[in-house]
Amino acid sequence: MSLSSRLRAAAVIATITVVVAVSGLVALRQSPAVDPSLDEFYLLTAVDDDVADAAIEVIETHWRDGYAGILWDMLRFLRPPIDRPSQGSSVRRSTDPVEAPGLQPPVPEHPSARVFRRLVGLLESQTGQRHGNDILRWQQWMWQQPYLPHPEYAAFKGRWYSQIDPRFREFFPDGVESLIRLDEVDWGGVVPNGIPPLEAPEHLSAVEATYLDDDNIVFGIVVGDEARAYPKRILAWHEMAVDVVGGLDLTIVYCTLCGTVIPYESVADGRRIQFGTSGLLYRSNKLMFDGATKSLWNTLEGVPVVGSLVGSGLELTRRSVVTTTWGEWRRRHPDTTVLSLDTGHQRDYSEGAAYRDYFGTDRLMFQVQARDDRLANKAEVVVMLLDDPVGGDRHPVALSVALLARRPVFQAEVAGQSFVVVTSRFGASRIYDSTGRQFDGWTDDGRVSDDEGKTWLVTEGELVVEDDPTVRLARLPAHRAFWFGWYAQFGRTVLFY
Repeated sequence: MSLSSRLRAAAVIATITVVVAVSGLVALRQSPAVDPSLDEFYLLTAVDDDVADAAIEVIETHWRDGYAGILWDMLRFLRPPIDRPSQGSSVRRSTDPVEAPGLQPPVPEHPSARVFRRLVGLLESQTGQRHGNDILRWQQWMWQQPYLPHPEYAAFKGRWYSQIDPRFREFFPDGVESLIRLDEVDWGGVVPNGIPPLEAPEHLSAVEATYLDDDNIVFGIVVGDEARAYPKRILAWHEMAVDVVGGLDLTIVYCTLCGTVIPYESVADGRRIQFGTSGLLYRSNKLMFDGATKSLWNTLEGVPVVGSLVGSGLELTRRSVVTTTWGEWRRRHPDTTVLSLDTGHQRDYSEGAAYRDYFGTDRLMFQVQARDDRLANKAEVVVMLLDDPVGGDRHPVALSVALLARRPVFQAEVAGQSFVVVTSRFGASRIYDSTGRQFDGWTDDGRVSDDEGKTWLVTEGELVVEDDPTVRLARLPAHRAFWFGWYAQFGRTVLFY
């Protein structure tokens, strides 16, 4: 789904949600315990101001800043007022019509705008903050506070989001376990699998793929003796492909918002996991879900973070992928197959059509809790997670694509792990475990040399000594990402730029 399509969908669904929120969520009141009942929060949307004010009094009695997540989720889908009183005033409700210049009589506000004022007034009076109608500033403030949510926040989120689509409730059952802050889980503008994954997609030989030009961007994968290319122009519309390469079941995940493609093995701990796209985001990165348990999975780490699988120890195995041009991939792998345009879906699969506006600027579509200005938001980096052989920790690493273009053979060491990055003249970067060896540079487009005079073949699986193929250096799983998306997930990243 393109940026404009995603925003249009959000506008339509938000309008529907407003009607339900204002008229359909008034539940039976219960006596407040240590925390106010969720019903008190639902009653904040009541049309009757007296009912809403009674709920406000209950919530104020037990207030803690962790309730802001509930209020923000509600504000997220309400229509802001046309105007706003001056900063510093706390307004719980507004029953007065809004004066619209040049129109007589005054135009009454949409009912949800009155609720919006009410919620902002409650936030301001209880937190002392004065962010008015700017929900993005409220969001940033909220993320800076300790995470002490209402004990039923997950249940609230499931019920509230179920107004968009009932399936959202399956992701947040009562008492659900979570490894992440749920106030950082946001709706991405589509329903579950609203961006349809490609399942067992059709393939073409390189000769048959006449729709591709040499400069088209593809994501290349090799398993065993089989090579396959996934064109960006197709995958960007689907953000996931469930496929078999070299006899291995793979789930290829593409988060367009953070510029990341990761191939995962679909089998973990002996079970084959069928994934879908949840329609939800965590720090602007898509959350996958598995069909069996409806647990939500972190795309960048391949682990369940919300749901019954939390704590199960399940973790997906990454496979190597390279971002390159179709022309270079085809020359290196003449027997490759590639996705067919016959996907079963009607999309504009021309190069650059999907997310053209989003990719064309450095602006973000969704907020993240932290950014780093050493690089532009959407500067491309090659990233990986290195396992510490001694301490067992995992170390995130990012290498600027601009740096690798200047230094096509780049070596470094992080936490005792030495590696070499080999980047072709077409910008394809592959990372290998160097085991402490020193490399000099390219000899041609498929070979590099070391300081001992040996020539190494650059392959998808390993670096191989040309005259002694028994000497090999393993490739390390790595992929590209936008800097902001990687940093938002891994703030302690070691950056080379």
